[in-house]
Amino acid sequence: MRIHHICPPDSVCVCVCVCRSVNMKLILSMFVAAFLLSDVEGRSLMFPMQTSSSFVELTPAKPLSLDAFTLCLRFATELHLPRQVILFSYRTQLVDELNLWREADGRLSLILGEKAIVSFVVPELGPLENHVCVAWELKTSRTTLYLNGRSTVSQRLQMGHGLRPGGRVILGQDADALLGNFDADESFVGEIFEVNMWDRVLPPNAIQQLSTGKFFSSANVIDWATVKLKGYGNVVEFQES
Repeated sequence: MRIHHICPPDSVCVCVCVCRSVNMKLILSMFVAAFLLSDVEGRSLMFPMQTSSSFVELTPAKPLSLDAFTLCLRFATELHLPRQVILFSYRTQLVDELNLWREADGRLSLILGEKAIVSFVVPELGPLENHVCVAWELKTSRTTLYLNGRSTVSQRLQMGHGLRPGGRVILGQDADALLGNFDADESFVGEIFEVNMWDRVLPPNAIQQLSTGKFFSSANVIDWATVKLKGYGNVVEFQES
């Protein structure tokens, strides 16, 4: 076995082991997955206080014209019940196309198109890190929420159409206009460690592995490793070197 040191200018030095008896395609795929995962783990957003002016806008890799999706977030907050908290907001000119909330009674609610809503009863989220995923598809209306890799009973959320494009994705605030009219009493306070979104429903075993960090599948709508972030107000971005 030979050890090659690959050190391009201004980059992290990486050691790659080349062994004729091993499938190189497998090695490469494992290396890429490990690199992406470490990048994800090294980036986070801290929202230090309750405000009506601090938020982050994300630029998706593709328009949110979706007939199915899986949305996953990893976050921690010390906000206590009965304080409701916005976890994710996608707003077009006229309506909230997709909102994910922690309600005042502790339920997690998915709202599509402002009128279609499902709520899931879950254990109270403690101050430590939680991993939440929600999967939905238009064809069956099936909606499933996962908390730290464990699924709820699925519900039906019927909207009659998929998500519409042309909106903005923001973290930290619930937009009652395309980008504004924020309410401090609904703002997120805490730290967001990752947000990923796919244009399909991921299988339960993939979500379980995502929750533990043992598996990483590049998200094709919002990929936390590469998504462009634009912060406003008092948001702090941490990036491990």
